[in-house]
Amino acid sequence: MKAKLLILMLLPVSILLAQGKVGKIDFIEYDLPNGLHVILHEDHSAPIVAVDIWYYVGSKNEDPERTGFAHLFEHMMFQGSANVKKAEHMAYIQKAGGTFNGSTNWDRTNYFQVVPSNQYRQL
Repeated sequence: MKAKLLILMLLPVSILLAQGKVGKIDFIEYDLPNGLHVILHEDHSAPIVAVDIWYYVGSKNEDPERTGFAHLFEHMMFQGSANVKKAEHMAYIQKAGGTFNGSTNWDRTNYFQVVPSNQYRQL
């Protein structure tokens, strides 16, 4: 299923590339006072808001004798915090009609969520 999905996602890009309709993606980049590095791109072609947070920590940072911690912490991210109860984040996103997930790789861990643009202020 993943291979089919990837092909379906790449096909429109391939067509646009062949037609010369894909160009530079405009974005702004800045750092917040707390050190968070932001890359912001605005695209009004779809009524969604997407946030993708990357941490440059992955399996490369683990002891080869004790692995799996980066992936474990990826799952822990959605388990709640001092301000959001267990499973509450999931309920907020799903109630707004959105999706969320995370992934871990060798050199990074990321978390993303996508919601309809008319819902993002409600979260």
